[in-house]
Amino acid sequence: MAKINGGIIGALNPTSFGKCTQTIATSSTTVTTQPGTRLVAAAIISGGGGGGAGFSSQGGGGGGGGGILNSASISVCGATSYPITIGGGGPGGPPAAPTSLGLGTAGTASSFGSNSSGGGGAQPGGGAASGGDSGSPQSNSAGGGSGRGGKAGGGAGAAGGADGGGSPTTANPGGTGGVGLDISPSFTAPIPNSGIYGGGGSGGGWTASNPQTAPGGTSAPGGGGAGATSGPGGATPGGTVGTINTGGGGGGGAGKCAGSGNFGAGAAGGSGIVIVKELNKASGVWNLKSQFSAQKSGTWPLVGVDVDYLVIAGGGGGSPGSGGGGGAGGYRTSFPGGTKLFLGAGSFPITIGGGGPGVNPSTPTTDGTPGSPSIFSTITSEGGGAGSKNAGASGGSGGGGGYCGPKAGGAGNTPPVSPSQGNAGGNGVSGAPYYQGGGGGGAGGVGSNAGNPSGPGGAGLANSITGSPVTRAGGGAGGVDTARGGSAGSAGPGGGGATTPGTGTAGTVNTGGGGGGTNNSGTGGAGGSGIVIIRGPSTASLSVSPGTNTVTTSPAPDGSAKVATFTVSGTLTVS
Repeated sequence: MAKINGGIIGALNPTSFGKCTQTIATSSTTVTTQPGTRLVAAAIISGGGGGGAGFSSQGGGGGGGGGILNSASISVCGATSYPITIGGGGPGGPPAAPTSLGLGTAGTASSFGSNSSGGGGAQPGGGAASGGDSGSPQSNSAGGGSGRGGKAGGGAGAAGGADGGGSPTTANPGGTGGVGLDISPSFTAPIPNSGIYGGGGSGGGWTASNPQTAPGGTSAPGGGGAGATSGPGGATPGGTVGTINTGGGGGGGAGKCAGSGNFGAGAAGGSGIVIVKELNKASGVWNLKSQFSAQKSGTWPLVGVDVDYLVIAGGGGGSPGSGGGGGAGGYRTSFPGGTKLFLGAGSFPITIGGGGPGVNPSTPTTDGTPGSPSIFSTITSEGGGAGSKNAGASGGSGGGGGYCGPKAGGAGNTPPVSPSQGNAGGNGVSGAPYYQGGGGGGAGGVGSNAGNPSGPGGAGLANSITGSPVTRAGGGAGGVDTARGGSAGSAGPGGGGATTPGTGTAGTVNTGGGGGGTNNSGTGGAGGSGIVIIRGPSTASLSVSPGTNTVTTSPAPDGSAKVATFTVSGTLTVS
């Protein structure tokens, strides 16, 4: 007999169309799911335990790291609000003669809806030198050892380390906290603290006499606080707090044999954090009728990827003669923390804007040449404005003004977008003793007005979309009146061209830097060409053409993202 589903046998699972929306909560709040979301991945990190105080017989123990519930799939309802609670770090133990009064306090639990993890443990009742276990569900144990240094707190990723040993007459180092748990593979980079949370607090050192020095345990990966060092000279400082929003345990205070007070206090644990990613997912076996119905209702996942972008246009050319410097190309980016673009499977044309050519003073024009736009999907960055002997031209960033006529620098962020794609150029100056050009605007600052020296170019902006910071889109320096002994302003950091006699320096290739000015009878420098960089998760399938463009994987701890870099116009393919 024919089946109503066309003979297909298998589990019919619900779709989830959450657009991979990711929420990072560092304080208690409410998250409302997308209408099509049915499944989320969630990491719920509770507060770390407080470290114990040091005493005359021991160093203080480290607090346990907060527990982590790291779930790849939690069922939810679409368009529904879910409460998020961020657990606090437990207070550290105060200095006190009785060891039972110097104990740290356990951290409190974090939660998402009805799901939660356990707070990091404090020291057990046996004494503040004992470290705390990590919170549930990991519950990794504190470190041991036979010395008098504080024992290390357990981390979400491993048990605490043993103390450094020693005897009642020697220095006794504290133990190092257990490492935290890396949850980054389940989420979209970047996430805080490189995705490692719940490190255990380290134990404080203990010394038998004042000349001795006993180090505390070092801070553990995942936000665990360092233990305090005892000595030299009898010093007994407090431990280091667990890092905020990591669930790291607090470090233990230092102890010493002599005296009955002024011992190092235990440090507080770090507060927790909750990360929720709404999933695009359709597992199982589907008949065509069910698939069509899900597509029609908007609950069938789209095939594609969310990407960050950096789009920089070509820089404007510098003015001939001692006019203004070229403005930097428009600078638009979503990284870090901006709104990503969703790209479905398919091919996407990329346009790289060229820099405006330099202009010879023998030509009729008094202006340089503007840069050309760079384009990716719905994002267009405008070319940099040209420098001029008169008023600078508007553009992504404005060109510098000259020494004739209006002399004003050109407007930046033209046409206007939010956030702004650039800044205005600087004004030129005329009249004895100098006739000099203003600097071109940069992505990070306005071009400076001319005086003596001529106007420096505006600064560019640094961005780490490739995994390391690179500064781009600096403005070109204004032209200089060498006939009257004027001096040249500096190029804008980020590829802006410098002012040089004869021909101004060109903006650096693939930075969108503005072209530099020149001397009284020289040719303005050309603007630098633009660039487009697209960053997706490590699981994304990206390819580029032509072959001069590249796809690379950014190194850890950045998150091993796929990075497509376009230095010439081409095509990005998502598959």
